[in-house]
Amino acid sequence: MKVTILQGSARKKGNTARVLTWVEEELIGLGHEVDSIYLHSKNLKGCLGCAKCKEKPDTIGCVQKDDVREILEKMIDSQLIIFSSPLYFWGFSAQIKAVIDRTYSLYTNYNLPDHASLIDGRRQALIATGAGPYDDNAEGMVAAFGRMQKYHKAINVGELFIDSCSTPDALGDSVQQKAIEFARKIVA
Repeated sequence: MKVTILQGSARKKGNTARVLTWVEEELIGLGHEVDSIYLHSKNLKGCLGCAKCKEKPDTIGCVQKDDVREILEKMIDSQLIIFSSPLYFWGFSAQIKAVIDRTYSLYTNYNLPDHASLIDGRRQALIATGAGPYDDNAEGMVAAFGRMQKYHKAINVGELFIDSCSTPDALGDSVQQKAIEFARKIVA
């Protein structure tokens, strides 16, 4: 399976990156092709809401010139897309939110019989980390992620939230095991 990981953390070696390392290693070990994209190093512009992309339903019709087009192309070419982010103020980091907003250019005619998506049938997973607990904290992010699949016509294969994060070195064997089990689940 071809897998694209969208690393949404600003910290290249933070908690989210540590969990992703374990997931990526497991996926590669299982024989999958993994492309991990560190979004913080990319030129990412937010969606303009101009709807020019809706004029070209068979292609990425976004008019902006930045690195998001290449990322969207990789998403189209993948069977599994992993969205990852630390939890920032009950939601996604700015880096991954910019990409999520720009996925608006991947689908047309939502809620109509001819609803189409360039990532129809793709598997999507969420990996998030946070200092606090899930309750009254992460459920908004998870709910937003779950709603996204309707627009994308994608399949939600799972969400993993690692709470009580302090430093990457403090993430122990139990978190590593959760990451490995999650990797196996999302490709099963």
